[in-house]
Amino acid sequence: MTSREQHILDILRDEPLIAQQALADRLGISRAAVAGHIMQLVRKGLVLGRGYVLAEQGFVLAIGGANMDITGSTPHAVVAHDSTPGQIRCAPGGVARNVAENLARLGHDVRLISAVGNDLFGNRLLESTRRAGVDVRGCLVLDDAVTSTYLSVHGPDGDMALAINDMDILAQITPERLEPGAARVRHARAVLVDCNLSEPALAWIFGHAQADTVFAESVSAYKCRRLLPWLGRVHTLKANRLEAQALTGLPVDDDAALERAARWLHAQGVLRVVLSLGARGLYWSERDGPCGWQAAVPVAAVVNATGAGDALMAGLLHGYLQDQAFAASVGFAAACAAMTLDAPQANHVGLSVAAVQQRVPAHSGATAMDATSFT
Repeated sequence: MTSREQHILDILRDEPLIAQQALADRLGISRAAVAGHIMQLVRKGLVLGRGYVLAEQGFVLAIGGANMDITGSTPHAVVAHDSTPGQIRCAPGGVARNVAENLARLGHDVRLISAVGNDLFGNRLLESTRRAGVDVRGCLVLDDAVTSTYLSVHGPDGDMALAINDMDILAQITPERLEPGAARVRHARAVLVDCNLSEPALAWIFGHAQADTVFAESVSAYKCRRLLPWLGRVHTLKANRLEAQALTGLPVDDDAALERAARWLHAQGVLRVVLSLGARGLYWSERDGPCGWQAAVPVAAVVNATGAGDALMAGLLHGYLQDQAFAASVGFAAACAAMTLDAPQANHVGLSVAAVQQRVPAHSGATAMDATSFT
């Protein structure tokens, strides 16, 4: 394929209904030249016919955080006001970016919209994400801002003991800056958003995305409330107990309360709810459909818990894109999370469909767990 044909194919992926004259104007060539290039793409089997139907599955668009993770881990108890021996690593992170990388490793066409500074961290983030297979051409590179940084400290159990984030740059993802990517949002088979985005940005995305295509990452008990006006447009919502409590306004202190919270979210319009319980696993529920408990997939030793939730969401999206039953996609997603717990960074470089399937539990999505209180 020539570079011109590749450029045309990239445009057609985002705007499959674009007129040939508009395409010619954008490329600075004649309409006849455009027609010739498209004929070559048809002959090569890359375009299937009228309306520029492409010979590939639809793409996923991930919009949200991309940051550099600086992670400190120690085998010793973390002591406040003191220095603790351990290891410090620096690696790409960010909720939307992590989900995008995981999806690319699972074989999907995925595109990322985020914002980075024109600095060392920003350049490294984009290059690393590109190498993982993610299309990052929609990312903003800003000269007057610094790339997001997430600093976390992890104790002997691998779980986070303390974290500080510097994500002011994400406020620069405004509706005005998103507008050039409107066609991508409209034509994506699924849109992943994280609640690091501002309320105006989320409103713009939900206003442009197709119905029942938005997957939402809650991020935190504080930020997840930005989703409240748009719950009726969410296909899949992933949240932990505290986030579910913040969204519903209901106490979520035992299993029965967790199920009530899921029903409340369904009543607001959310199609699928996945509530993560850490080491206990998760509760999943589909509006007017099945529900169940999924125990956590066993892990020999947790190396780093950062990124496991993002891998879980990538697994859920994978199941959706493969038209899997919800229960099956839950089991696959739980295995994605377990595999990521083995990695020292937020993404496992060995993640693949084959590798994950070896860890999928025998009774995906239907494993019983003992009832318990969270208090």
